[in-house]
Amino acid sequence: MSLSRRAFLRLGGAAAIAAPFLSLGRRADAAAAGPARRLIVFYFPDGVVGPSQDGEPSLWDPTGSETSFSLPVQLAPLERHKARCVFFRGLSMGPTDQGSHPGGAKKLLTAVDGGNGVSIDQRLAASVGAGAPFRHLYLGAQANQNNASGDKHISYVAPGITTAPEDDPVAAFARLFGSAGGGGGGGGGDPRAPRRLTVIDNAGQELDQLRRELDTRDQRRLDLHLEALREVEARIMATAGGGPATCDHPVVDTSGVTAATLYAPERFPQILRAQTDLMVQAMACGLTKVGVLQGSHHTSELIMSRFAGTPMYDPGFDMRSHQASHYGPHHDPARREYRDYLAQRVWWVEQFAYLLDQLAARPEDGGTMLDHSLVLLATEVCDGNTHRHDDMPFVLAGGAGTIRPGRLLDVGGRRHADLLLALAHG
Repeated sequence: MSLSRRAFLRLGGAAAIAAPFLSLGRRADAAAAGPARRLIVFYFPDGVVGPSQDGEPSLWDPTGSETSFSLPVQLAPLERHKARCVFFRGLSMGPTDQGSHPGGAKKLLTAVDGGNGVSIDQRLAASVGAGAPFRHLYLGAQANQNNASGDKHISYVAPGITTAPEDDPVAAFARLFGSAGGGGGGGGGDPRAPRRLTVIDNAGQELDQLRRELDTRDQRRLDLHLEALREVEARIMATAGGGPATCDHPVVDTSGVTAATLYAPERFPQILRAQTDLMVQAMACGLTKVGVLQGSHHTSELIMSRFAGTPMYDPGFDMRSHQASHYGPHHDPARREYRDYLAQRVWWVEQFAYLLDQLAARPEDGGTMLDHSLVLLATEVCDGNTHRHDDMPFVLAGGAGTIRPGRLLDVGGRRHADLLLALAHG
């Protein structure tokens, strides 16, 4: 399905297409009345543990009825947001380029084979987002690693032409809030004032040098120690040190993120968290209405075994995302790739849940930001080992007045273009 600009501008009359797909109906709560105020797409790479080559069922799909269902282990981090989500079974991106990571990435937000269209985020940026200071915000976490370009990115500004996300949260902070400072922490009422540097910020280069000189065991100890220190600093900043983040006082932790560390795999969790916080802060301050968060890129070489403090952490073994996704023909707990891949997928869903946490924590007109948002979790293939484009593992969160969340929808092979159209209508 391809949307021309003229057709897109007629979306007000598209309810006949969108409504049956999502069983759209006005929500009863006044807090979520009316259309959504913002759209955020959260992308992660390399699919999920879906149906195996041997015919074992997907370990992503919830089980049960439309309104009474259980979440599998990969979706367990969303249990606290279950009532705010719509889960799907049988959602297809079509047969073209089936079995291909690039093919899936091209269709993901364009719903057009070969990426020969403008993606839904860019369509909305040119319409509902046009009046915002930033009509479109595209933030990445190591999404440009190894000079990635083209089909590694998911936002299409013209047929066959992608734009690159901003991978550097320090640069993104400066662009959004006008700060000239480095490191992390907060800023004052003057957006041109430097951000306040924390103790860890000021020692960033020395700490990076120290980490390089330590063996893997001591590196882990250092990372755990720094994590504890950051928590202390955050508590100080939130009390005596200047208060919580506001539009006049934006606070994002970019401590130690430099040009030299921007693509270090062990920094990835912090960078993704910073970009997520930036996205929410920018939305809360009215700087943008349309945003895309891209974690890495398809066929990712991200070494997730270097994520300290996670079940994946193993400094003695480099396990990459795409490497783990080829876990074999069946779900075999005895195979390391399978165990690591499953843990990786749970981790990604935890990051999406964190995004929802941040939106739900901010009051907005009788509800929360999440009540007034549409937030889509998406990846470019179904099962990471087979690269299928059927039964796509998407989750839609939020509400506004246009969707009724807390449901599991079996759409019977319907194309995801209808979902994108429903998002535009919402």
